[in-house]
Amino acid sequence: MTEPIRALDEQDEPALLRDQFRQLLRYRALLVAGVLLGLLGSGWLALSGDDTYAATGEVSVRSATSDPFAAGASADKGINIGSERQTAVSDAVGTVAAGTLAKQGDTVEVGALLSGLQVTNPPNTLVLKFAYTGRTPEQARARAEALAEAYLEIRRERTEDSIDNMIDGYRAQLKPLTEQRDRLAEQETGTGDDVTSARANLIVAISALNQKISELRALDTTPGYLNKKPVAPQHPTGAGLPLLLGLGGVVGLALGLLMSWVRLVFDPAVRSTRELVRSLGAPLLGTLPRERAAAGALLAIGRPGSRLAEEYRAVAFRLAYDPSFAERRRLLVTAPRGDNDMARAAAANLAAAFAEMGRDVLLVEADLRTPSLAADLGAADPGRSPRWATGNQDRGWPSDSRANVDVPGSGAFTLVAGRRTDNVPRALTSAPVSRIIAEGGRPGAVVIVLAPPVLSYADAVALVDRVEGVVIVCQPREVHRSDLERIREIIGAAGGSVLGTLLHPGFGRLDRRARRNAPRDGRGRQPAAREPAARGRYGDPEAAGRTGDPAETLGLRTVDDGRGGRNSAAGHR
Repeated sequence: MTEPIRALDEQDEPALLRDQFRQLLRYRALLVAGVLLGLLGSGWLALSGDDTYAATGEVSVRSATSDPFAAGASADKGINIGSERQTAVSDAVGTVAAGTLAKQGDTVEVGALLSGLQVTNPPNTLVLKFAYTGRTPEQARARAEALAEAYLEIRRERTEDSIDNMIDGYRAQLKPLTEQRDRLAEQETGTGDDVTSARANLIVAISALNQKISELRALDTTPGYLNKKPVAPQHPTGAGLPLLLGLGGVVGLALGLLMSWVRLVFDPAVRSTRELVRSLGAPLLGTLPRERAAAGALLAIGRPGSRLAEEYRAVAFRLAYDPSFAERRRLLVTAPRGDNDMARAAAANLAAAFAEMGRDVLLVEADLRTPSLAADLGAADPGRSPRWATGNQDRGWPSDSRANVDVPGSGAFTLVAGRRTDNVPRALTSAPVSRIIAEGGRPGAVVIVLAPPVLSYADAVALVDRVEGVVIVCQPREVHRSDLERIREIIGAAGGSVLGTLLHPGFGRLDRRARRNAPRDGRGRQPAAREPAARGRYGDPEAAGRTGDPAETLGLRTVDDGRGGRNSAAGHR
């Protein structure tokens, strides 16, 4: 059993990620702009900034101790390394260091001196690293050393001040005890036991205080050691030009991706094939490749080695075995809005592909506002009516517009060429048009109707009730998601269904320039350019007859005879 054409699975996470990445890569200009901005910024930082030098010294902090060699003595007793780090960057240390540097001839303010200092503490250590950044190597070395020594000096002074304060406190306690002892000594003439006991207690207290004072004076007040003396650096600090350029490129790429994402969010155009399928509610039938050889010819079918022809054949086979199309074998080809050239080419090539499959194909040009399909397929001179239409001007459209189009090496199909009319809606809804479209019900017949853009005119909507299957030919970057959703609603409300969409690459830069500079006829249309070989094959029937080559077939020949009968050879291979 043949399954109908289905849309893509929306739950394929890897496919979604690939689509999103491809969507971001669409905005290559923004990505390149972001990378260039990052490189320019990093280059400016590397070249415009002054060279700086950093010198580093290490100080080991220790507390005051009476016997550093005693068992169980701890060097970190009473040391809060966080507080010591704050002391190292304080104004007191900066003032002492500024005084030392002033004696060496380096006059600097305390704030400016401390601005270049950075003090860090390696984990689980009592070491402070003094890193100073200066304009010259010698300046960095001298200031780092001065700051480290100033810190040690401040810490020594504070330790000695604490010892002096404690000694003064003990002496203050010792003075009244000594006076009381002297008074008791004067009362020794008596033999009382109470006086003797009190005097002994005072002597013990005085001895204890004297011992504490002696211990404080014996403390080792060394605040620490300068383990690593700062030396003049040989090279400037900071990242070099190559590293800065690399970082700038990475940051610029991130900036470009951000700009691309913002542009993608606010882009109304279809961003991916998956989004196009979801918005239109129909599958993707195919993507037409850009083929430069096809720029001047409408038909790709019959051109040897054409990738475009193979894609049209694949689309035709896919439609032929789709149950929705095989039931009625009627197809409406149109574009969303704007230029209808790609829809015109798709209709003609699909007709040729079905004729190549042995079907009896009828191609109806329902674009009665700018009809040009007959001229594109075979008019020898732009602006001149084809020969097959000159003898039946008294008959109305579409009765007098049937002609047979021969595709070299592929077959033939019948063309009902469009003609400018005053009342287009009335002409499209007339009984002759309905009878022509109804021919798709014959066994082995296929009717393809070319309509103007569905959002520009209502002509395609007027035909949907008789041609239920619709193929939308569009260029992804020129159609909006809202347009596709509106097309789906309009066609569904008119009783039809979208069989699928056919993507074309649009016109390249050279093709657009050629179309812009091409001469126009009296009605403002650009005549289709044809190769010299095609002119004799599709153009003048007399010229084709003069070649003498039996392989040359008649490009356009009238199907209806004078009595209105149909030529039995029309539409057959």
